[in-house]
Order: sequence, then C-alpha cells, then structure tokens
Amino acid sequence: YKKHSNKANSHKEAQMTRRNERISELIKRDLSRLLERKVNDPRLNKLISVTEVSLSPDLKYAKVFVSVLGNETNKSDMLAGLNTASGFLRKELGTHLKLKCIPQLSFHYDDSIERGAKLLGLMNQIDIT
Repeated sequence: YKKHSNKANSHKEAQMTRRNERISELIKRDLSRLLERKVNDPRLNKLISVTEVSLSPDLKYAKVFVSVLGNETNKSDMLAGLNTASGFLRKELGTHLKLKCIPQLSFHYDDSIERGAKLLGLMNQIDIT
C-alpha cells in the first residue's frame, strides 16, 4: 500500500508542477503585454522584459524577474515603479486569467543577460593563439 501511495503522491506532485509551469508561462506572457501596452509609469520604459515567473506551490505568490535593455534606467526606480503598479497588474491579470486566486506579485531584477554579455565580452578578449 505504501508503494502505491508514494506513486500516487509523486504523480500528483508532477501534475501540480506542470500546472505551476503553465500558469507561470501565462503570467509571464500577460505581464509582458501589460508592461508594453498598459502601464504609463515614467519609471518604466518599454524595454523591460519579464525573464521568469516563479510561483509558490500554493499559487498565492509570484516572484517576477525582469531585465531591461540599455543602462539608462535606474534599476531601483524601475523596481519601485513595478511594485507600485503590482496592484494594477494583478487586477489586469485577473481579467485575463481564469484562476481562483491571482498571485501576489513581487518584482526582482534579473541580471543574467548583463552577466552573459560581460562573459561574452571577456571571451572575445581572449587571444586564441
């Protein structure tokens, strides 16, 4: 009986993980569109990209990772603008997504694109002779 119970639990966990991933992708897609078209905060330029959305297992909280193209934007101002707009974004997500509970959004800067560009620059500087 224990083996069957563990197997059932792992199957249920796998289903929840797939659901979590699907919802994360939907939130990522919709937030990208909303940031591009609906948010009018001057701290937020149009070059913000949502790189990842990480949901809590109960789907009540979402960490939204963003990056920005170009260095002209102050990262702390951008994050403050996003956190200020989070209520509006959450309400808009509620009209697009058919979920019982729309997760609370928290925004975090993702510097992986910058780190990748820096690494490529260093690799290009290496003399291959």
